[in-house]
Amino acid sequence: MDSKILLYIIELILNGLVSFMAILVMSKTREAYWMMLVIGFLTNFAALIYKVMIDLEVFASPTVAIFGIPLIPLLCILIPALFFILAFVLRLCKK
Repeated sequence: MDSKILLYIIELILNGLVSFMAILVMSKTREAYWMMLVIGFLTNFAALIYKVMIDLEVFASPTVAIFGIPLIPLLCILIPALFFILAFVLRLCKK
């Protein structure tokens, strides 16, 4: 088995477990910052799945670019980070 595929399998399993555990914790607390963390984990997991699909050539490589950076991979990096930042800001603002 190719080491790159094995690494993807391990990463998918671990990210799936993290997302599952985050959903379980969110169901116990139901606070806004937890919801943002869970959304961040889920979008991070979705970005990983997209990356695997691109590398396995299931999807075509993106052609739309902003300043030479492909748009969808850029969004895959930015969106989870924005949800994590929002979660931490909401937690800091909570009394």
